[in-house]
Amino acid sequence: MSKVYTWDQLFSRRQFIKGAAAGAALGVSAGLGFLAPDNMFAVEHSALKTAANESSELQKVTTICEQCVWRCGVIAKVDNGIVKKLEGNPDHPNNVGKLCPRGNAGIETLYSPDRIKFPLIRAGARGSGLWRRASWDEALTYTADQMKKIKDKYGAKAMMFNSTDNLSQPFFEILLKAYGSPNYGTQRSLCFNAMTTGFLYTYGVPQPGTDYKNCKYMIFAGRNLAEGISNNETQEMIEMIARGTKVVVLDPRFSKTASKATEWLPIRPGTDSAFFLAIINIIIKEKLFKKDFITTYTQGFDDLVQEVKDYTPKWAEQKCEIPAATIERIAREFAAAAPAAIAHPNWRTSNFKNSFQTERAIAVLNALIGNWAQPGGLIPDQEINTAKLGVLSHPPFPQAQGIRLDGVPWQYPLVPLSYGVIQTMRDNILSGKPYEAKGWLISRQNPILSIPERQKTINAFMKLDFVAVIDIQASDTAYYADVILPESSYLERYDGLIPIGSKIFIRQPVIEPLYDTKSSLMIYKELADKLGLGDFLPYKDERDLLAKQLKPFSITLDELEKAGHYVVPNFKKDHSKDFEFQTSSGKIEISSSIMAQMGKKAVPAWDEPPRPPKDHYYLLTGKTAQHTQMFTQNNRWLLEVFSENRAWLHTSVAAKLGIKTDDDVVLESDVGKVTIKAKVTEGIRPDCIFMVGGFGHVSKGLKSAYKLGASDSALHKTITDPLSGSSALSETFVTVSKA
Repeated sequence: MSKVYTWDQLFSRRQFIKGAAAGAALGVSAGLGFLAPDNMFAVEHSALKTAANESSELQKVTTICEQCVWRCGVIAKVDNGIVKKLEGNPDHPNNVGKLCPRGNAGIETLYSPDRIKFPLIRAGARGSGLWRRASWDEALTYTADQMKKIKDKYGAKAMMFNSTDNLSQPFFEILLKAYGSPNYGTQRSLCFNAMTTGFLYTYGVPQPGTDYKNCKYMIFAGRNLAEGISNNETQEMIEMIARGTKVVVLDPRFSKTASKATEWLPIRPGTDSAFFLAIINIIIKEKLFKKDFITTYTQGFDDLVQEVKDYTPKWAEQKCEIPAATIERIAREFAAAAPAAIAHPNWRTSNFKNSFQTERAIAVLNALIGNWAQPGGLIPDQEINTAKLGVLSHPPFPQAQGIRLDGVPWQYPLVPLSYGVIQTMRDNILSGKPYEAKGWLISRQNPILSIPERQKTINAFMKLDFVAVIDIQASDTAYYADVILPESSYLERYDGLIPIGSKIFIRQPVIEPLYDTKSSLMIYKELADKLGLGDFLPYKDERDLLAKQLKPFSITLDELEKAGHYVVPNFKKDHSKDFEFQTSSGKIEISSSIMAQMGKKAVPAWDEPPRPPKDHYYLLTGKTAQHTQMFTQNNRWLLEVFSENRAWLHTSVAAKLGIKTDDDVVLESDVGKVTIKAKVTEGIRPDCIFMVGGFGHVSKGLKSAYKLGASDSALHKTITDPLSGSSALSETFVTVSKA
């Protein structure tokens, strides 16, 4: 019988040393002082050397970052098995040689003492923090046995699968389809469902690109690229601003992006669509639209004319609290810059139930000025102009039995099956309707911290028979698991190849795994084998898989590893399909035929958002440049530059309540209460309170992040847009008081 440990005992210095996979690698690590509890930044002083002190003989290995989902190119500098430095790869289009703060801190993620270093099986009550070490064979056998038991007794539908955007996600999806479950969830309903569905039912493309290099006028609605860094896109935005492009930012908070803009409009939360509908009103009324483009490429224009005739700037001023004269001026300026003008698709706009209609209005506004496939406008879907990898051959998937727990499509018919609505999945675990869920396999996702109403999510976990988590660290979700299958960090593993246009990039190990961990590709493969589903993932190991993906090209895997990327010869972009819109009509649908068939408003329309009651405030959440969603708050280097989140309060509110910056304040909503430090500022509307998401971790396995700051998910109510499935996070209202 394996000995039972608490988390502190498991990863004390002694157990840390016991758990290392490779004696030689461990000896180096221990000698460097990575394990010393009294020297938190030993990694920085031992593993990370400045360029001036580097040896010219450092090995350089090209790979792909995973400190966020952007997948920037990285060149790792390695000395005797130790990663000394990470630099941006100038040949990679996602970052063109630059790394953000998170990317630079990847070394700390690799060498963090809080990494999960071997498989763990729960040895006490769920969430007790009691674990025992297991071998990989035992952990995978246990996981497979539990999944078989659930399938045999309740059917495959009783098992849920969750992952987030990553390079191994397609293979995770193969595993769930082979198992036969209909229940798949991603992070998308907590992020950009409204945007992707809004554009999907307008252009037939879920997320068009934006031509920053030639754009003359840009309107952002809630997209904060200076802090929610999408590396090359953020670079292009800054360069665009430096060129003198007019940039208008709608945001109730004076974000970093707003600080760079030409014009900041502190719009009332939830009213973005009123602003855009009024812009459309002026463009139609004053005939500023591109008539030839609309006649050739769109349908439904006449329906739009009738819908927006009463959405005047004066009407919008009463809704969004932006002066009518400002709206009129921006409409004319925007149209005058066309087609080199963009109303940015954004990601989440205002986070209200009406966000789908807001995104539809944004999509239609772009169509009116004819910026599709024009310099400085929207860029068509680039998948058609991307090299195609070799694919795996496997048996047909079994028919998934039963309807989905998340309501797709029976409750949310417009939401793509690959997106899901994770908050509804959680709610239906608790309700037991339309049937009981029994198990959950989660890879690289943290539902306990990310889904609104954190306590409800914990309660849902406590109700399940079995929970398995694949992760590199003890996330809040992993802490409530029955088994943790530790993944190697991105600097220690292979993942699926990445085609971008005519180039193919590789994520490859820059060092051997430090501990008894595996790549997710091998975790999925070995779990599939134990489930009797190995034929669906027909590869022996990661290199075998990558060789199959490279089969269509004249390059070997060894050659790709050395070069870091491959350029497909004679690759030409096919622009003939730029104007093939994958909609029912084959045109840009100003009036959506699918929406009309469903009895919904077919053209963008106003949907009045709720206002906070007296002495309540809109709760706004967003990002910071130094952290990634729920993932990096345990990274000690990043905590040096952004140590915890704070509640932004307007100076007038703070004065009324006697609150000063750094005072502890209590925020309370209908579903929860948190204590957090205050930041008093003029840079927010008086009716709003803002906090960066991702803090307030409950996992004791995250020793640096545990209880640091406060969790927005402990406050957010579960409110879902019935059309896109997006979580309407900003429809949560809070009170504030001095602690």
